[in-house]
Amino acid sequence: MADIFDKIIAGEIPSYKVYEDEYVLAFLDISQVTPGHTLLVPKNHVDNIFDYDEATAEHVLLTLPKLARAIRATNPKITGMNICSNNGVSAGQTVIHSHWHLIPRYDDDNLNDTLAPTIDHSSEYTEARYQEIADDIKKALS
Repeated sequence: MADIFDKIIAGEIPSYKVYEDEYVLAFLDISQVTPGHTLLVPKNHVDNIFDYDEATAEHVLLTLPKLARAIRATNPKITGMNICSNNGVSAGQTVIHSHWHLIPRYDDDNLNDTLAPTIDHSSEYTEARYQEIADDIKKALS
């Protein structure tokens, strides 16, 4: 049974893509905990980090810093970044397809240190705003 990320990878569900290659896909998290909140997923379905083979680990983990730098480059107010991945239901994983959250942090974001990707600001975003953020990250990756 395909999960939501499998459907996004297959193009069955629209997303605001910021990066894609043969092995990984990065797109904006619809919740936008903070502006620029991005998800990175391996295209081959693996449930979590425990299922990574060497090639999956290499492609995902080498993409993370490149993507983090691009996100940071889109806004001079980004002063930090939470990069997290919940692995297994007991660890809070809700979509059983490995994924990494890149959550930009701002000095004035009023979030505490126990940030959870369950914060949802999607009601504050229009399609145009999502696309603007995605385009800015894509430009920074070029």
